Amino acid sequence: MTDTSARRPDDAAATGAATPEAPSKTPPEASEAEKVAALVDALRRESEDNKDRLLRALAEMENLRQRTERQVADMRRYGIATFARDVLAVADNMSRALEALDAELREKAEPSVKALLDGVELTERELIKVLEKHGITRFDPKGEKFDPNLHQAMYEAADPSLPAGTIAQVVQPGYMIGDRVLRPALVAVAKGGGKPAAEAEKPADAPANDNSGAAAPDPDDET
Repeated sequence: MTDTSARRPDDAAATGAATPEAPSKTPPEASEAEKVAALVDALRRESEDNKDRLLRALAEMENLRQRTERQVADMRRYGIATFARDVLAVADNMSRALEALDAELREKAEPSVKALLDGVELTERELIKVLEKHGITRFDPKGEKFDPNLHQAMYEAADPSLPAGTIAQVVQPGYMIGDRVLRPALVAVAKGGGKPAAEAEKPADAPANDNSGAAAPDPDDET
């Protein structure tokens, strides 16, 4: 007998029976988009890192430029300090030579000696001008208040006409180079005088022992 239960493939398709399907694959477009996004993010981080490094390098170069400019300016201004100190000895000797002769001796001196003294004075003035041209200035602090940053005290002078702590005499003038002390002035400081002007003008305080408000003693109180 013929088996009527057997079906042909066409019959199975006609009855609508589901047939197993092959597993679906991930679209290649999705994986490419993820790769592009990851690459863009990596490039962005690298760009930010390079920008930060560039800004740091520019800041360091600017600091180096400013520091170099300051060093060059200081070298131009203060580089001759050692040489200037040696030249000051020449200026001091000229000044001592001129101070050795007072006005009376100059008047009585012979014309040749007067010409020599005039030449020394002219040389001293020219030397001072050359020093000032290079930023070296002379200062004579007589009558000023003593400042340990600018002056060097040699001894104390008893001068009651000057306030205590005031420079009474300048033994050797001082010199500045720019805003720095090239050589402090050697001075004598007054002692035993009155108070400095700033302290003298300070208003006096009320008496410490003021008994105006205290009760008067009772004469009948024998205790």
